This record gives sequence, structure tokens and C-alpha cells, in this order.
Amino acid sequence: MNMAWIMLVVAGLLEVAWALGLKASQGFSRPLPSVLTVLAMLASFYLLAQAMRVLPVGTAYAIWVGIGAVGTVLLGILIYGDSATPLRLASLVLVLAGLVGLKLAG
Repeated sequence: MNMAWIMLVVAGLLEVAWALGLKASQGFSRPLPSVLTVLAMLASFYLLAQAMRVLPVGTAYAIWVGIGAVGTVLLGILIYGDSATPLRLASLVLVLAGLVGLKLAG
């Protein structure tokens, strides 16, 4: 069970990598970022599928998406200068609270 959670977290982090990679690839027009993005996608989906062999599908998918969403927003703020309004940051806290709730309820 613990290995499934580790795979799920890594899959979520890879989701952040491929989401940022989509921007870096500039619409898949840059070869190296494009290849790295596709590899991150494949690895992320593979690890998610492996984690779902053990974890409930709804919980696993929500955690995967949540890690990806929160990580992408935070790195978008830090790397690309995306806006960091109080409402946006409070919304991230709510997403995190939901993820923690799903883990505790599981």
C-alpha cells in the first residue's frame, strides 16, 4: 500500500513536469522539451495506473490531479510570474485541504 502511495505522488510530480513541459515545448515546436514532455506524460500515466491497482480509483485520480494542479500553479507563479492573488492562493489551500481529507478518509 505504501508503495502505491509513493508511485502516486511521483506520478503527480511528473504531471507537474509535463504540464510545465507543454509550455516549454511551445506547442510541440521545440524537439527536446517536446520529447521530455511526452516521456513525463507516459511515466506519469504508467505510475498512476500502477497505483490504481491498489488504491481506490476516485482517491488516486483526485490526488494525482490535485498534486498536478497545485504544483503547476505554484511553479507557474515562481517560474513564469503567473498571478498570485490572495483568492488564488486561498483556493490552492482549499484544494490541499480536499486532498488531505481524501487521504484521511481512505
